[in-house]
Amino acid sequence: MPEAHVRLRGVSKHLGTHLAVDDVSLDVPEGAFVTLLGPSGCGKTTTLRMVAGFYQPDLGEIRIRERVVNDVPPHRRNTAMVFQEYALFPHMSVTENVGYGLRMRRVPRGEARRRIAQVLELVGLSGQERKFPHQLSGGQQQRVALARALIVEPEVLLLDEPLSNLDAKLRVRVRTEIRQLQERLGKTTLYVTHDQEEALAISDQIAVMHGGRILQVGGPADIYFQPASRFVADFVGLANFIAGEIVDAHHVNVNGMLVMVARPIAGRGRVTLVVRPEMIRMVPAVQNVEPALQGRVTATSFLGTVTRYWVAALGGEWVVDVPAPGHEVLRGEVALLLPSDRIHVLAE
Repeated sequence: MPEAHVRLRGVSKHLGTHLAVDDVSLDVPEGAFVTLLGPSGCGKTTTLRMVAGFYQPDLGEIRIRERVVNDVPPHRRNTAMVFQEYALFPHMSVTENVGYGLRMRRVPRGEARRRIAQVLELVGLSGQERKFPHQLSGGQQQRVALARALIVEPEVLLLDEPLSNLDAKLRVRVRTEIRQLQERLGKTTLYVTHDQEEALAISDQIAVMHGGRILQVGGPADIYFQPASRFVADFVGLANFIAGEIVDAHHVNVNGMLVMVARPIAGRGRVTLVVRPEMIRMVPAVQNVEPALQGRVTATSFLGTVTRYWVAALGGEWVVDVPAPGHEVLRGEVALLLPSDRIHVLAE
């Protein structure tokens, strides 16, 4: 893995009397797309703003490459930030908005024109140069904000929930464009969102935050299939949580039923099994498949790509997602088959 381009070590920050960021350490590798993911108030934006230089940490150290930047002002850090509200100047055209940073740096006019044209083509805004923000769609405004950040050629790109003002379909399209652009430029990027799907779709690494702390850092598949805690499992996607008792390295007793897990379990005592809804296979109970959980469908919801079932089984309610195309909706008594290689075990 590439060396850390941005490194946080033991960083803490109070906002008033509130401890917003609590002893955060994180490495952002060179050229990587790393996302800070968590609910509102978890400290992700405060962390991003400290990297940008808008806040100074109370404790800890922030490095960009080998340079400690705790006391370095934002304009001397060679970072650029895209804000949630875009912060475009309403009285300026697209060209003027994008070129504002170059003007502040006293870049010669001819060079500025060349760089503005280049970055507008990069973000797909050629032909929109003379328009004003109010004449642009939300997606176009977001691209202007991104172009304004890229034109100063920052080492590190910082994005604070840049898609939150867009509708659902446009969010998917623009997030894909941002990721493709980041990969093309090889730009080290730190991205903030509360949207789990967004984080899973575009990140090289995800740092899940809660209560000012980082709970887990890993690739999207690791975070989803091997969550380090119940909070991470519950926040990133839907999950079924089943309490049980360890029998041996590959078996857990769940209300008298022996559930097999592929990955060896260490120790003894109570554990929680984590099973994602789409990992469960559901069949009519009349097929008499063994071993399986016997249950009863209590509710269904058609979601387009899947049909979601709520099933009463083993004294609890299970959520099961079944691919919808061509699928006949099941009713009444059913059997649930749990895949041993997709059951994740959390120690209590």
